[in-house]
Amino acid sequence: MKAQYNRVSTEEQNAERQEVIKGTLVYLDKCSGSIHFKDRKSASKLLRDISEKNITEISIHSIDRLGRNTLDIMNTLKMFTELGINVISKKEGFSTLNQDGTENLMAKLMIGILGTISEFEYNRLKERQAEGIEKARERGAYKGNGRPSGTKLSNTEFLAKKKSKDVLRRIKQGHSLRDTAKLCKCSLSTVQKVIKTSEFLHSINEIVEVRPYIAE
Repeated sequence: MKAQYNRVSTEEQNAERQEVIKGTLVYLDKCSGSIHFKDRKSASKLLRDISEKNITEISIHSIDRLGRNTLDIMNTLKMFTELGINVISKKEGFSTLNQDGTENLMAKLMIGILGTISEFEYNRLKERQAEGIEKARERGAYKGNGRPSGTKLSNTEFLAKKKSKDVLRRIKQGHSLRDTAKLCKCSLSTVQKVIKTSEFLHSINEIVEVRPYIAE
């Protein structure tokens, strides 16, 4: 029996880009890659089903679906290899086992290198995100958890509101803050809040454009 393991980082992230292979048992986790493979809900179910459903092959979109930590990735693949299960990664184009069932040493070497690069780039990205948040905080565009003050909405949800879109549209048209407030029938503080939130997201988006080599 063939299985497919997919993972997306958040509940909101779209899993459709990890194409489902027909005729496979699909296991999907919506969680951070920093969580160890065996501690994830669907991954744990996959491990329990291996013997019962005679799973001999597992397909993944890329090795970072298994984890962000190189050691955890290697230990997970080692476990599958010892169980005689072939892991096929679409993005990197490798299989962990040869046709005769022996371990693919070239794939093992490549996985170690790519895993290390991925972990390094991911840690560097987190550092740059922290620097971006600090800069945004210095400009007054970031407070606390990053949500606009006085609201329980996330930044994205706040800017997705019709009122917020109207404010940004008026500002881009060259209207002053006070004129924008009048035209949009809102307070001056609301206009300022929309602008600060937009500036914060723009700052963070500039940083996260640099993605890990193996990340989605």
